[in-house]
Amino acid sequence: MILEHVALWTRDLEGLKEYYCYYFQGKANSLYINTRTGFKSYFISFSGGARLEIMQLPEIPANLNDRKTNQHLGLIHLAFGVESKAAVDQMALKISGNGFEILKGPRTTGDGYYEFETLDPDGNRIEVTFKL
Repeated sequence: MILEHVALWTRDLEGLKEYYCYYFQGKANSLYINTRTGFKSYFISFSGGARLEIMQLPEIPANLNDRKTNQHLGLIHLAFGVESKAAVDQMALKISGNGFEILKGPRTTGDGYYEFETLDPDGNRIEVTFKL
């Protein structure tokens, strides 16, 4: 069995699509629009086979995920694996150099990863990891 995809609501569909395509080499499909409901979405595919569906509908409420400490039950982060510790460091520099805050790391964790944490433009937690 595989995890087919994970879905995120967003207010900035195009901005979030560009973020995941630029930083994580995702490939987006064509924009889907349901003209009756106003629903819009993209599926973004990644080289490992996983997909991310980003969706927009005006009446969806804001994310409850806090920048530093307060979290909520349910999905809390997306993790992207890279090929080396150096690749983790390079991604941290690239992301922070473009104005995105690094919340933690890069650091070695107790469970054997070298990683850093950041937030996407909507405040969703992202980890970039390398398994040591």
